[in-house]
Amino acid sequence: MTTTISNSALSVTINHKGAELISIKNTDSNREYIWEGNPDFWGKHSPILFPIVGTLKNNSYTYKNNTYELSRHGFARDMDFNLISHNENEAVFSLLSNELTKEKYPFEFELRLIYTLINSELKISYQVINIGSDILPFSIGGHPAFALHKKFEDYSLQFETEENLISYELDNDLLSEKTKQIDLLKNNLPLTYSIFENDALIFKKLKSKQIQILESNIPILNFKFNDFPHFGIWTKVNAPFICLEPWVGYSDILNTTGNILEKEAIQILESNSSKEYSFSIEIL
Repeated sequence: MTTTISNSALSVTINHKGAELISIKNTDSNREYIWEGNPDFWGKHSPILFPIVGTLKNNSYTYKNNTYELSRHGFARDMDFNLISHNENEAVFSLLSNELTKEKYPFEFELRLIYTLINSELKISYQVINIGSDILPFSIGGHPAFALHKKFEDYSLQFETEENLISYELDNDLLSEKTKQIDLLKNNLPLTYSIFENDALIFKKLKSKQIQILESNIPILNFKFNDFPHFGIWTKVNAPFICLEPWVGYSDILNTTGNILEKEAIQILESNSSKEYSFSIEIL
């Protein structure tokens, strides 16, 4: 089941499974900006990463002397959300903790995804609400994949400000201490598949809070992520998409204790409180 919101500039479609963004189309040109989800490369479009981002060591963690199994990027992306409000320009989806989630994640929560159209911009907000009496440890992130209609090498990423980009490399999907520097030319990163031969670029911090996608040196999309301290950039070799991934949290480090309360970059939400994170996609 899907829901569509639209205005004079854009039409946006969201799948109720995972409350996943599956389409952004320009009303005038009918151009599609979201990756089609071809499973030959990657069968998703823009999944929500919750209650973890990335991978846990041994795909498990401990809490109060109990061990829980939780697969890469968590479970929210694979669950059906309820549409709790909808008008022409906005749709709000909700996922509540239940017996199924508590087998993997023993916490009471509500996760809301709010999609709002403002002219040529789509704002996507994540609301994490602790509805239980215990604390709520979590990570959260976005994983939108943008369709590239020309050759991959015709595209580049323009960072908002001058950056000293340090990418942390993965070791069996865990974050190692090995890093590599990503060189920019006037804040611009030309896209080549060789950059991603060892998987994603993972940044624990960026000065930029906006990144533009350039097609043949012309900006086509502005990605804004002011609420997110960590960031990933990813594609699969020969795939015609690029993922810009705003995160709060990231994969376990190699020497993690496994205790979720000691996980690097974990967020702790007190009982009866909430936290909201937003990013936006502006079509230029």
